[in-house]
Amino acid sequence: MPQVGIIVGSATDQPVMEDTLKTLTDLGVETELIVASAHRNPKKVQEYVESAPATGVEVFIAAAGGAAALPGVVASHTTLPVIGVPIASSELGGGIDALYSIVQMPPGIPVATVAVGAWGARNAALLAAEVLGIKYANIRDAVEQYRERLRQR
Repeated sequence: MPQVGIIVGSATDQPVMEDTLKTLTDLGVETELIVASAHRNPKKVQEYVESAPATGVEVFIAAAGGAAALPGVVASHTTLPVIGVPIASSELGGGIDALYSIVQMPPGIPVATVAVGAWGARNAALLAAEVLGIKYANIRDAVEQYRERLRQR
């Protein structure tokens, strides 16, 4: 059963999210990834977000570039934690447009936002694991071991 549902707005965003998948897998977190655009497939996004908790999803990671509406749309359909990953997919500022879109959520619909691109993808995985680590000792231990490996480098 997936514990983290990863949603990308376009198949072209998937390569950036490989770090997310790898990091979560290394930490022992079950994941699933779907492609669904907030603009082109809003019904698919809504149906997935509303049905995913029944399959075990406890945290969402949503990645998008350009207008980057996807994380906010996901958050509008759930009270589970949503982490937004801005993707540099447009000609405007190497992802800064996506960052501003995700980070400017209105009060009441929070989206945790990480850095643009691969760094953000990796940190989104770690943040999701830390959230799950509150409930699951094995994930908390895996995150602590990961941090220890970083200190040793």
